[in-house]
Amino acid sequence: MLLDLYNNNGNAAMNEKLKLIDEQTSPLHHITWVYNADEPQRRALENNICSFHIGNGYFLSAAHNLRTQQGFYRSISEDLYKRELFPKLDGSQTRLMDAHYFYDGYTHKRYLNSIDPVNLQAIANVLKQKRFDTRWVSLAEKKICTPHLMIQFKEKAFYNDPALTGLFNEHKVMYDNDAHRHTFLVEVALVHAFYEADITLYKIVDTPAEIINKIPAIDIDLTFLDELKEDFYCLQASPNGPAGRLLNDAKIEGLLDHFGIFPDDIGGNYIFEGYRYLVKGYFRFGSSGAPYLFYDTIRGKYLANAVQSEASGIQLAIKNDREGNFQYVNAIASPLYIIKDELQKYLAGNL
Repeated sequence: MLLDLYNNNGNAAMNEKLKLIDEQTSPLHHITWVYNADEPQRRALENNICSFHIGNGYFLSAAHNLRTQQGFYRSISEDLYKRELFPKLDGSQTRLMDAHYFYDGYTHKRYLNSIDPVNLQAIANVLKQKRFDTRWVSLAEKKICTPHLMIQFKEKAFYNDPALTGLFNEHKVMYDNDAHRHTFLVEVALVHAFYEADITLYKIVDTPAEIINKIPAIDIDLTFLDELKEDFYCLQASPNGPAGRLLNDAKIEGLLDHFGIFPDDIGGNYIFEGYRYLVKGYFRFGSSGAPYLFYDTIRGKYLANAVQSEASGIQLAIKNDREGNFQYVNAIASPLYIIKDELQKYLAGNL
């Protein structure tokens, strides 16, 4: 009888693991910044980051991608260009922008028409000199581009539901040739960025409730794991390629009262600080925003407890030279505990 109970518990845990990585049941997706979302021929997706659904259209991710600068923009409304950038430019700079951005009188937008790295760097230099804000958070605020959730399937059906598939604007469904997946774009808005904790809260906007309710979610745990815990995992993108998921063992090796400086030339540098886990276990570069989970045997489900934040390198001496020689075998994760009070305020009555 005890053996049967053990086997049943083991099978249940394995089934829950498979749900976490299956495209139909996983809470893990990516958020990407989309230029010209309703213009398929001009659409561009950039600045991908992992995120996970915690219910009712709320997603958690990392925050450090928000205040990095793209350096240039792929399109901009004529009104914004004339109002915020054009008055700052001298004659040669205006000619440079006119040469590499063409104006469309129908959309009233200017579009980048060059992919040459030299030209892009020249544009970036002008924008930096004029302190034009190309941080992703600002590009979203100005509607130059907007963050979207990317939900991908092998078949062109939103969670195998033709009725839900029909609710999508045709411009928000596309085929990803690299991933060989059908991608559904769902717009999200930034609710709050907890920069010190390197955690961000997003919410789906302008989307029917039927679509939101169909997206699998994972419950969160707001405790601080101050001791080593078995059954601790990282749910992240697969090691190779643009699609797939990986659930791998992880181990909390240490606890940090963290301090780190993140550069921001426009808004001013800010500090990463607060409690963190030092985690040992595989993580891929590009896994920022992925959740760390543990299996709750009482509730029979996985709970998200922390967010992948940074790599933590060990320094090596190669031919007696330590400079720049790092091996990344550890990660730094932000426990949801450190934003517990704020997160509960935002989510009160919503989960």
